[in-house]
Formats: sequence, C-alpha cells, structure tokens
Amino acid sequence: MARFIFITGGVVSSLGKGLMAASLAALLQARGYKVRIRKFDPYLNVDPGTMSPYQHGEVYVTDDGAETDLDLGHYERFTGVPSRQSDNVTSGRIYQTIIQKERRGDYLGATVQVIPHVTDAIKEFARADTDGLDFVLCEIGGTVGDIESLPFMEAIRQLRNDLGRGNSIFVHLTLVPYIAAAGELKTKPTQHSVRDLTSLGIQPDVLVCRCDRPLPEGERAKIALFCNVPTEAVIPALDASSIYGVPLQYHEEGLDEAVLSAFGIEAKDEPDLTRWTEIMDRLENPEGEVTIGVVGKYVGLLDAYKSLHEALVHGGIANRVKVNIRWIDAELFEQEEGGIAAQLEPMHAILVPGGFGERGSEGKIAAVRFARERKVPYFGICLGMQMACIEGARNTAGIAAASTTEFGPTDEPVVGMITEWMSEDGLQKREAGGDLGGTMRLGAYDAKLSGNSHAASIYGTTDISERHRHRYEVNVHYRESLERGGLVFSGMSPDGELPEVVERPEHPWFVGVQFHPELKSKPFDPHPLFASFIAAALQQSRLV
Repeated sequence: MARFIFITGGVVSSLGKGLMAASLAALLQARGYKVRIRKFDPYLNVDPGTMSPYQHGEVYVTDDGAETDLDLGHYERFTGVPSRQSDNVTSGRIYQTIIQKERRGDYLGATVQVIPHVTDAIKEFARADTDGLDFVLCEIGGTVGDIESLPFMEAIRQLRNDLGRGNSIFVHLTLVPYIAAAGELKTKPTQHSVRDLTSLGIQPDVLVCRCDRPLPEGERAKIALFCNVPTEAVIPALDASSIYGVPLQYHEEGLDEAVLSAFGIEAKDEPDLTRWTEIMDRLENPEGEVTIGVVGKYVGLLDAYKSLHEALVHGGIANRVKVNIRWIDAELFEQEEGGIAAQLEPMHAILVPGGFGERGSEGKIAAVRFARERKVPYFGICLGMQMACIEGARNTAGIAAASTTEFGPTDEPVVGMITEWMSEDGLQKREAGGDLGGTMRLGAYDAKLSGNSHAASIYGTTDISERHRHRYEVNVHYRESLERGGLVFSGMSPDGELPEVVERPEHPWFVGVQFHPELKSKPFDPHPLFASFIAAALQQSRLV
C-alpha cells in the first residue's frame, strides 16, 4: 500500500508548497521510490481552464486532456512522472460530482452534507489510482485558516485514521520572517500557524520553515519545542539561485531523512542526486549567453508563462548557455510603430507564445514580420504559429485581408474555429456558442512530420505526440497559397486535415507549432525544439 504525505501551508500564500512537494518527490525518487504528486485546490471553479492568466497563472495541460493547476508542471518537471486528470481536483469538481449524484438519486434520499459526503469524495480522489506507488504526495492549496480549505483539512485528518499512523504523515510549510527593526527572525507566526492546524485535528510531523537567512539552532529548537516536533524535523528553507537547486538544498537540510524517519523508515543509503548536480553545474557555469524576446500579452504576470520560461531555461541547459528572457508587451508594437526595431534588434531570437483574444495580435504579427525579414530565429507556439500564418498570408502570399475568425468575421479565414476532429475517444464536436470550459482540443495528439523537414531533423523522427490547448486551427485550404509564399506545412495530423507544424526552409530557424511543447520539457530532458531554438539563438549571437 502506498504511503501518503499531506502537505499544507501556513502564515501566507506563495511560500512554495508546489516546489517543496516536487523537490521532496524528486529526493524520494533519487532513493529509488516510486512517487506521484496530487494537488487539491479549494476554489469553486471546476478547473482553471476558464480563469484569466492574471488570476491564476498558466493552465497546465496533461496528456489525457485535463486543464490543471500550474503546480502540476513543477511536479512533472522535477520527477518526469506524467501528470493525469486524477492528479488535480478542485472544490468545484467535488461539488459538481456530488450534485450530479444527488440529482440522479444515488444517495437514496439521504441528506447530502459536507461530512461525510464531501469529505468522502475528497478521500476517494486521494486514494484513486495509487497501485504500485511507494509514496503519494498530496498538496493542499491555500493557507491554513482559509474557509475554502476546511473540507480538505477534515478529509486528510480522517485519512490519517483510515490509512493508519504508519502510512501517512503531515508536512507543514510555514514562514519565519526577519524583522529588521528587531534584528531577529520571529518564530511566532509559525507557532500560530501550527496552533491553527492542530485545532483542526492535524499535528504536523515535519515543519519546513521558509526564511531569507540561516535559521539559528536556538530558533530551530524553539520551534520544535512549541510546535511539538523533533528538532531534526524542523527544516530551514532558504531562497535558492535556481528552483533546480532546491532539491539539493532540501537534502542538505535533511528533509528527505526527516520524512522517512517520520514513517519509521531508516535512510540507509544516500540518494543519487547526479542529475541535479549536473543541472546546477550547467546553470552556474555557462559557456555563453543569449537574449530571447518573448512577445506576448500576459507579460505583466510571468506565472502566465511558467512552463515556457522553464522550457527556455532547459534549452539553455542543453546548450550550456545562460538564457536572458526579455518579456515584451505585444501591444507596444501597436502603439508606436517605430518601436518594433528598437525593441527587437538586440534579440538573438524571438518567440511568440500562445494566448487568447485579439488584444496584442497585430503586435505579434509585426514581430513575426521582423523575424522573417531580418532572418532572426523565430519560434511560434499555438497562437504564435497562427500569427505566423496570417503574417505569411498577408505579406508573402498576397492575401491582404487574411485574419482569424477568433477576432470576428473575415473574408479570408486563414485561421478558424474547428468544430469537428477525431480523437482517441472518437469524433469530437464543438459549437461556437457552447461552453468555454473543457471544450478545446486538449491533451496529447499525434502528428506526422515531413521526412525532409527541419522539424523532423530536430525531433529525429517523423512521428510525434504533443499536448494541445486551443479552439482555433490554421485553415488547411490556404496551404497551397502559403507554401507558394515560402511557409511550408511540415507537420500534419495523421488524417492530413489539421496543420501542426509550419516552417520556412529558406530562413535560418523559423518554426511554428500548433501545440505546446513547453509542457513536456524537463531540466534533465530538454524539449528538442527548445534545445534547437536556443542553439539557433547562440548561432545568431555570434553573427551580431
């Protein structure tokens, strides 16, 4: 039976529970254990798919088509274990399931209540699909004391009793702030947070204390005394130069040993952390650097492009170069025409990421044109590929009115809404006026690459599978016109109906993809498109 580690947070949000969970899972993995990480989100949305990126950051998509919390991206990047739909649940999804059951009469006339019905549904989710695992890490979103998280806290309290004391532990992440006026680290917020947690019936077994400076032994002992944990189970968590250095830091502070000790497991051997030391060596000792201009619309909140940022870093790791990212608001190019060259000329490569809506679209098209005409490496992802096709249609194929139906009616729909497509579950149909949530082409789809294409040479194969999240597609009926203008359709869906990859063979590096390759990139296994893109940027840096 799998052992469960329940991870909670206190004092304030954004302390890094997701990174801590991912790092702990990586350390357990390095000791030879099989792990899986899950996220409980207390908000009432069924999933984050309809949220603005400014509200909740990026939406992370799994192979099986779930729109999930961005923390699942950390889980995959640190462990290499593909996340599934069953690895992220929200209050909205729990309540939706319960209400559907109640309407069908599944409860046989019973009064439906938070306890036991909601808590039972949460426990059922936590324990599903755990066969063959050694550890299941369950991160509870939010902060102890939030009204929204109370059903989840009660559910994990009950699970402790259901599973047995030797099969589950609680890890609590808290804050030890430094008060400059007093010149001291203060432990009282941690004490109060643990008191709130114990009032819910949960006694933490391990405390992880975020602080911006070393935690003195005296303060560590004080926390242990007042929070009823062993001193060695109070783990300092200082800021790291890179998130990929966090597993190494947690190991040095004894997190993995404290967790195993809480389970009564003797840590006999040291974990194999070779992959993490190699990653950090490449990050800390680069042999060059490049500057990438990312022209997007959500640049005010970088969590909106979390996976993209990390994938660019991974491309730098692959090439042993430092990647400097310049986040450029696409709307700037619409407001000041002369600003395009000034902003983009210092860039060694240009990337236009995915997004939704018309705002900033003309600026993105202008960035595509700059990259095409100036022979600067260009990478278009999802909407970035669609903008490359519209730019090509307008400026190299002679279709001046080219546009997308996403922005309104158009006589030249180079990009349009897809209403039918084939998936593993059969024919999928959508309507323009239908629900927005969960109705896009989501999850992993296969694609066929042309054997002599640049994309095939990058992948080293002609058969690929990548994750999608979009409602609009490039119209294949414009293929002949676009290819006459030099934009080649080098990757298609297996049935030949949906364009997946476009490229310009006469350009040093110009690739657009309909999918999101950043979702599958990892620091120890960089995505080939990002590795190749950064290599092209490095080559460009030597020319200027």
